[in-house]
Amino acid sequence: MRTPVFYAEGLPGSMKREDYTLRIKWDDGTQTVSFSEIEAMPLVTVNARLTSVSGFSVRADWQGVRWPDFARLCNIPRFPFVEFKSWSFYTSCLSWEELEYEKVLLCYKVGGEYLEKEYGAPLRLFVPHRWGYKSVKGLAEIQLLEKYRSGYWEERGYSDSAYIEPGTTYDVNSGSYKPMNGGEVTEF
Repeated sequence: MRTPVFYAEGLPGSMKREDYTLRIKWDDGTQTVSFSEIEAMPLVTVNARLTSVSGFSVRADWQGVRWPDFARLCNIPRFPFVEFKSWSFYTSCLSWEELEYEKVLLCYKVGGEYLEKEYGAPLRLFVPHRWGYKSVKGLAEIQLLEKYRSGYWEERGYSDSAYIEPGTTYDVNSGSYKPMNGGEVTEF
């Protein structure tokens, strides 16, 4: 993809798909889902942009399972908020309603190829209508919550809503700077 790579906690060690397990936790329940179980769910391709607060945006064909499909197929109880945690300490939280946006994916492929660990393998969250820090890479755990909990960057002053503000961004695909209107970047 030729995009900048950001990992607040450093790159993960070996994260092989065949050994991967995603933990899902809530008040009185817990479950795990293997990579092969996720891969057996309906595969969706979303052509959209990942837009970083650090000043770049990249369009790609992101592939994985939509949050509503994942939640339904795993019988996950609905909670007001969902916190996503990386393999280490990185977290971010979104409302269940925001996760129902049609382009939100639990993503494991981009452009038809499995994600590389630099870009979030084996599984990452993809949230194109919010700044990239909501798209947690190296996803290891999902925590269902009654109340919102600020994540790694939000605790350091970034917006809890992560609404993409109007401005200018570097379009990785064209190699040039372009204006953006705010919200999901769809204009280029």
